[in-house]
Amino acid sequence: MTVIFTAFIFTSNLRAQDGEKLFKQNCAVCHTSHTDQMLTGPGLKGIFDRAPKGDWLKKWILNNEKLIKSGDAYANKIYTQYGKAAMSVFEGQLSDQDVDAIIAFMKAPLPVPAPDVVTTTTGGGATAEVKQGIDPLYLILGGIVILAILLGALRSVRTSLQNSVNRTEGKEENPEITFWQEAKNWMSGNRRLVGVFCIIIAFVGMKGCWDACYKIGVYYDWKTQKGYHPEQPIKFSHKLHAGDNEIACQYCHSSVEKSRHAGIPTVNICMNCHKGISSGPQYKEKEIAKIYEAAGFDARKGIYVDGKQNPISWIKVYTLPDHVYFNHSQHVVVGKIECATCHGDVKSMTTVEQKNPLTMKWCIDCHRQTEVAMEGNAYYDRLHKALKEKYAGQYDVKFTVEKIGGLECAKCHY
Repeated sequence: MTVIFTAFIFTSNLRAQDGEKLFKQNCAVCHTSHTDQMLTGPGLKGIFDRAPKGDWLKKWILNNEKLIKSGDAYANKIYTQYGKAAMSVFEGQLSDQDVDAIIAFMKAPLPVPAPDVVTTTTGGGATAEVKQGIDPLYLILGGIVILAILLGALRSVRTSLQNSVNRTEGKEENPEITFWQEAKNWMSGNRRLVGVFCIIIAFVGMKGCWDACYKIGVYYDWKTQKGYHPEQPIKFSHKLHAGDNEIACQYCHSSVEKSRHAGIPTVNICMNCHKGISSGPQYKEKEIAKIYEAAGFDARKGIYVDGKQNPISWIKVYTLPDHVYFNHSQHVVVGKIECATCHGDVKSMTTVEQKNPLTMKWCIDCHRQTEVAMEGNAYYDRLHKALKEKYAGQYDVKFTVEKIGGLECAKCHY
């Protein structure tokens, strides 16, 4: 029992937060650490050459709003440069030591891959290197096995020595009992101690389960920070359509404002444009011909052929577990959340890939930080006014989604 308890404690220590883990949990949703790739926010490569010296970066991470309001020139410069997009405030959520650890991780060079590197291919032809190493859990399990063998050997030696002494003193030898029987005898004689151990192990186990569930991502690799990126049946470029041609997301995903599902465009939606556009800048007629085949459209005659229609088998990129309820219309219409907040800068993607981990922690953090969009909504105006009167003079209350029950379990799980 003591061995198991020690193993739990040791495992907990191994999983203690470091700078890399803190960065992935709090910053990686919007920023890359060692590249200049733009996600929701700018890449952080070269940040220490750009940002003012001293503790400016630490102040910015903890409370960028406070730094902007103070009139800091560089803070206001980058706030304006990136479209005055609000960055999360981590004051109260992260300690000074946490921020120091994140900054230390950002300063450290990327680790050089060990020889034992496996190259895997993701959707869209991209490659990702996954470093193979020894999981600390295996080391712990190996240690437990070695301790168990040592305990068994020492138990056998102890029994032999005790029987030798008994024979010398003319006493009866101790009967042979199994390890499990001896353990049961010990536990029956030390019930209170066993009870304390069981309670501690139960709480440690529940905390471990909570942490594991809290960070489960859907098709998301935390090591490479890459999500699901499948190859689609038709090479549809979001960069060309949504970016260069500025076609609104809602034109193809027409149910996003009316339903919990954003919807996948039908062949008819494609044909609204491509009945007259038969060639593209990159793939020419090749990919558009697949649309014609699905629509049963004879491009040479300009007519539809009855019985030739069939749907396009698009591959879904964002998939939530069955026990999770998410409503697109609630977020897009009521919450006024931009598509890029969850899906990344789709307008710059050729093929869509999952940019965010979609963990429960990621959603909860968003609900804690996102203020309710109340403009033009009489219900929220009345509620906000009542809250301001209730907390007048006490402290500044941010009317976030959390304040209207955004953290209640039944909101997403029922």
